[in-house]
Amino acid sequence: MGRKSNFNPGPAVLPEDVLKQAQSDMMNFRGLGTGIMEISHRSKEFIALLEHTQATLRRLLSLDDSTHILFCQGGARTQFAKVPMNFLHTRGAYVDTGVWSDKAIEESQRVGDTKVIATSKEQKYNHIPHPHSYTLNGDESYLHLTSNNTIYGTQVHEWPETNGVPLIVDMSSDIASRKLDYNQFDMVYAGAQKNIGTAGVTLVLLKDEFAKKAKFDHLSHMLRYDTFIQSNSLYNTPPVWSIYIVSLVLDWLEAQGGIDKVEENNTKKVELLYSTVDEMEFYTGTAQKDSRSMMNVTFRLPTEELDKRFVADGLEAGFIGLKGHRLSGGIRVSCYNAVTVEDVERLVDFMKDFAKKHG
Repeated sequence: MGRKSNFNPGPAVLPEDVLKQAQSDMMNFRGLGTGIMEISHRSKEFIALLEHTQATLRRLLSLDDSTHILFCQGGARTQFAKVPMNFLHTRGAYVDTGVWSDKAIEESQRVGDTKVIATSKEQKYNHIPHPHSYTLNGDESYLHLTSNNTIYGTQVHEWPETNGVPLIVDMSSDIASRKLDYNQFDMVYAGAQKNIGTAGVTLVLLKDEFAKKAKFDHLSHMLRYDTFIQSNSLYNTPPVWSIYIVSLVLDWLEAQGGIDKVEENNTKKVELLYSTVDEMEFYTGTAQKDSRSMMNVTFRLPTEELDKRFVADGLEAGFIGLKGHRLSGGIRVSCYNAVTVEDVERLVDFMKDFAKKHG
């Protein structure tokens, strides 16, 4: 049986070139006579791999030299807690745009003074609050945003002017998917399993100036960012396999033409989907148009029964992962970096045929 078109929300599809290389290196990594999962994290081979991964990411995202590239464990949920543990000195400001920002807010409230300065919760998170709709006092420890909301299909398209307040962004579902000035952020964190790798490692981009503002004397070493900075993410045994996969995916992204080409392909994919949703009365988009995500396209059919039928028939037709999140229902098509334009074209054909049969 051949591979199906995979629209899973995460862990997500990986490029076939990456899978084939990983298949080979699992048995014999670079002629060592042992697999990548079996080498020491202190070996010169792994150190070279780690440094290559950091260098490739720095090129792809045009990161300046003041940005530390860290590989952590525990997923974004651990970052929800580590951020306030290290940086919440006065109060943390949060924009609430969905389930994941809400969980970050909850963790911050356990640590100290936390203020939700904007939310779209009453509108069922169908949009991103515009930066002009909220203000900062200027004495906040940081402003925290979630750049993309996988459940509700919304994404930040305009960044706020913070007037000196450090800006922290959870980019777990859209890292390296579009052109951005990453140097405008004081901190970015992202689970790798959607756009740049597989589960098990969390990328942290941390400006050196902001890192020095951390207060951590009360924290264990594993909860301190300076631990990972000083050890180059080697304080404990890192997730070797996960970092290796990130390295392969970054090499693949660079070979595709870099972030410019990645954004071009991602734009093509979502334009195909959104135009189909908008042109056919059978489908109804759930996110406001000015907040629509380039990563997760969400929509509904006329009835819940048709939603279920769409998912079931889609699976038979070779499409995986179309069911919406349990909190929102409907349909969700995740178009992460490794999803091909051809995958989306086939899905659009299926959508049109399904609408003709059941509309």
